[in-house]
Amino acid sequence: MLEDYEEFTETQIKILQRYLTNTSSNVFALRNLPEVIKGALFSRYSRSSLGLRSLLLKDFILNEETAFAAITGDVTSEDEDKEDQVMSIKKAQNFYDRILDGYGDDSIGELGGAHLAIENISMMAAKVIEDCRIGGSPLEKSTRYIYFDQKVDGEYLFYREPILMTSAYRDAYVETCNHLFETYSKLIPPLTELMEKKFPKEHEISKVAYTAALRAKVLDCLRGLLPASALTNMGVYGNGRFFESLIQKLNGHNLAELQDIGKKSFQELSKVIPSFIRRGEPNHKYQKSYVLFNEQMQTELKILSQQHTASLDKMQGSGLRLLNYDTDAPVKVASALLFGVGNAGLTELQEYCSRLPEEDLARILDAVTAGRENRRHKSPRALEHASFTFEFVADFGVYRDLQRHRMLTQERQILSCSLDYFIPNEIKDTEMEKDYRAAMDRAKKVYDLIAAELPEEAQYVVPMAYNIHWYFHVNLRTLQWLCELRSSPAGHPTYRYFAQEMAKQVCRVFPIFERFFKFVDDEGYELGRLGQEIRIVEKMQARGST
Repeated sequence: MLEDYEEFTETQIKILQRYLTNTSSNVFALRNLPEVIKGALFSRYSRSSLGLRSLLLKDFILNEETAFAAITGDVTSEDEDKEDQVMSIKKAQNFYDRILDGYGDDSIGELGGAHLAIENISMMAAKVIEDCRIGGSPLEKSTRYIYFDQKVDGEYLFYREPILMTSAYRDAYVETCNHLFETYSKLIPPLTELMEKKFPKEHEISKVAYTAALRAKVLDCLRGLLPASALTNMGVYGNGRFFESLIQKLNGHNLAELQDIGKKSFQELSKVIPSFIRRGEPNHKYQKSYVLFNEQMQTELKILSQQHTASLDKMQGSGLRLLNYDTDAPVKVASALLFGVGNAGLTELQEYCSRLPEEDLARILDAVTAGRENRRHKSPRALEHASFTFEFVADFGVYRDLQRHRMLTQERQILSCSLDYFIPNEIKDTEMEKDYRAAMDRAKKVYDLIAAELPEEAQYVVPMAYNIHWYFHVNLRTLQWLCELRSSPAGHPTYRYFAQEMAKQVCRVFPIFERFFKFVDDEGYELGRLGQEIRIVEKMQARGST
């Protein structure tokens, strides 16, 4: 058997069992190993004739230079001096750095990863972190399940931007943020009461599910009052390459908050994956070079923007428009679908498919859509041959939700109060509308005041309801996933609209692509989260009864 080509003694097997899920199968996972050892082990693995188990024993566990026991915590004595252990790890670090440097490939940085908690940062900072798409998986505190009006030591939780807090705008900034939180808190009870009257609990609906759905509905409506400075928490898992790139970006950012996050992230990640993020150290030549490059690029682009675009009109009102697409997209998708199952050239397939009648093209596309039973049946990569550019003007809350999709080329303009703001239908024509609008207008006055001198720092006072201008460039495969996911009943009603609208605009241009959006939900749901909450309660009850 292939699995038996490596032989180990009983003692070696006992050692390996601590670090591997299986000591005999040809498929197994690593466990109980620090990230630096995993990364170095896989680096060596790619250029070794040994199997990974033999390599782990020979080059790591039994190699004194690696300080394996010290790094893994597998010491022989509970009384071993902790300082000696730290020194051993530092000495061993040179060994791991040599391995990783020796391969000269940035992809080696993807062989180790870490979980990083980033707490009490602004919502705006969270978006900058989430802009780093590839290699990282962020999860952010939700505005629809948690009330954001808590106080600590009598103060609302928003970021006190250091430049603003030492400027002439300090009081205006603090008072405006406080007023936004006060309005948010003030409107929760009357809006909850209104929603209870409008959507009374039905007898067969669980109280737990109803309460959760009602809370989500209320907080979805009021999240627009939260300023971009509102504090949030994030959990980020990423590989070393992701974190190094993120840290370099944060270190070179104009805002003090992002620089602080970059510095602290480097400090903490250096304790767990130091070999992977060392080029993010502030004095490293690559970090200095990146900061210089970024500053020069941004300065030049701003000058050119003022020179060439100052007289151009802005996109008016909120909305979405499909800007760019390839008219040959259906032909290219059909050709790519046939390519992998035949032996014809792609050029020849495209020329052939371009001559096919539409019903034959449709039959090819149907081959990958007819059997789809739900949105988790992902379409093949051939759909990536069709791409689209969308331009958006929508509130910052919608942007926060849609921006998290990583397989997008996207760019946004600075957050401001220069565009209109969104007001939920549930608040319109009620007594709450006056307070809501007053908070928005007050925030705009203070934003305009600060932005005249400090446009980047002024972003912190902007409420989430204000519109932001951005674009997506996205392929059909990603768009299919995004639209079907974000149009689901449990989603926020505003981003559901944009997900539905993106699918509609593509289908208007290419009716033949409508089959790819079969699970886009175009229905309206007044209490959209209710169905999901009922399913959660039912699952909990089922587990409790088993």
